[in-house]
Amino acid sequence: MPIFQYTAMDSGGKEKKGRMEAESENAATLALKEQGLFPTSIKEDKSKAKTSRAAPGAAGSGAKKSGMAMSLSFGSPKIKIKDLTILTRQIAILLDAGLPLVRSLRTLERQAKNPALKKVLCESANAVEGGSTFSEALAQNPKSFDKLYLNMVRAGEAAGSMEIILNRLAGFMEKAARLAAKIKSAMVYPVVVLSIAGLITAGLMIFIVPKFEKIFAELLGDIPLPPLTNFVIGVSNLFQKRIVMVLIVLACVVVSYKFINKTKQGKYIFDWLKYNAPIFGAIISKSSIAKFARTLGTLMASGVPVLNALQIVRDTSGNEVVASAIQKVHDAVKEGEGIAPPLKATNVFPDMVVSMIEVGEETGKLPDMLEKIANTYDEEVDNAVEALTSMIEPIMIIFLAVVVGTIVIALFMPLIKIIDTLGGSG
Repeated sequence: MPIFQYTAMDSGGKEKKGRMEAESENAATLALKEQGLFPTSIKEDKSKAKTSRAAPGAAGSGAKKSGMAMSLSFGSPKIKIKDLTILTRQIAILLDAGLPLVRSLRTLERQAKNPALKKVLCESANAVEGGSTFSEALAQNPKSFDKLYLNMVRAGEAAGSMEIILNRLAGFMEKAARLAAKIKSAMVYPVVVLSIAGLITAGLMIFIVPKFEKIFAELLGDIPLPPLTNFVIGVSNLFQKRIVMVLIVLACVVVSYKFINKTKQGKYIFDWLKYNAPIFGAIISKSSIAKFARTLGTLMASGVPVLNALQIVRDTSGNEVVASAIQKVHDAVKEGEGIAPPLKATNVFPDMVVSMIEVGEETGKLPDMLEKIANTYDEEVDNAVEALTSMIEPIMIIFLAVVVGTIVIALFMPLIKIIDTLGGSG
């Protein structure tokens, strides 16, 4: 029989780890729930799993269930965020109307036009009909349903208020998507302008500057060129004769960045630089705070234990600086402290956020206070994006003018000298 390693929370919010034998992951989950534990992670011990699968007589009903789960998760499709948000809202509406869960899933499966969505709904409905809980059915498609989604569904199952939790989850996803769209829109303009500037510069360096270089050589002979002109011609020669080397260097930089960014320390350094960047850092930090507050508030309002909620927020933060700070808060809360004091000690979150969380803890309305923090910082992100957009446009125009203008001036300086020489000789 397979052996599973598990991490779970007890009724007091304390984390427990251990190992247990079970026929399948679903059976292990049910056994933990019967013991009054809330599982957050269950993984099969691979070394034991291989022996268990190879042993004769191990293909019982539990093994079949485990095999089915493996076949469903292998190569499982991924639902787009937009489709997943709509699906979540639709399931909540059908459940609120009194339809059973399986019937709701089958109804949406028949209506679905997206093949990936239809497949996930079919697999989930089959799993629920086979005796799995809704969260266990969704866990078979980890590409579409992350830890946040699964834990909120588990909380809804435990509280018996699935439609309320799903509505709350859909609202959370809609606000998160809007926030991400605003940040992307702020990044589009500078990227487009820089791309155009790069293409124009490359075109001038490869096609125009070499022709002027020949003209200067023919008309000026041994007369030295201005330093700025020599610099531009040198860059042009680099583009023409060393283009392969330039591309190799750029490729090495990109590969090195990706390699370093995969390490924990490297990602922390890059995220710290982004978090403290002069212009974009304000948007990144405010959006991170808004995401932290909304995720934690949504989880706690749904009944997820605070330690488990902090783990999920840490894993879904998307920023190693914020994740490291939340880990410190998690460790402090695990020792019996509140959230506010260790949060202040990280020096990552503003004093106003810490003060509001402290008030929320004292009044017993922390989820509501976190929601207010998220709404406040959503507005601040909106204002920062608008200010950045209005500021970037003239900056990019000036940048483009400086780049192209420098090349043009460098090419016209020798022409003035040629005109003077021809005028003097006449």
